Amino acid sequence: MSTQVLLLPGAIADLFADVSSSGQITLADRYGLMAAILEERLTEDERASVDRMLHACYRGRMKVVSEISALS
Repeated sequence: MSTQVLLLPGAIADLFADVSSSGQITLADRYGLMAAILEERLTEDERASVDRMLHACYRGRMKVVSEISALS
C-alpha cells in the first residue's frame, strides 16, 4: 500500500515566504519540503524555491528548529 503525497497549490511559495521571513525551518516546514521533493510535477520556479531553502539551511542562514510551527 503506497501513500500519495499531494501539495496544495501555492504551498511552495507560501512555505518559501514563511521560512524566509522567520529564518527558521520548523517541523511542519520540513514535512512541506519533503512533500515538495517527492512531488514529480513541480514547476521550475517551485523547484528553484526548494533548492534555495535547502541551500540556505546548508549554509547556516536558516535554523532548523524542533518546534511544530512558527506560530507556536
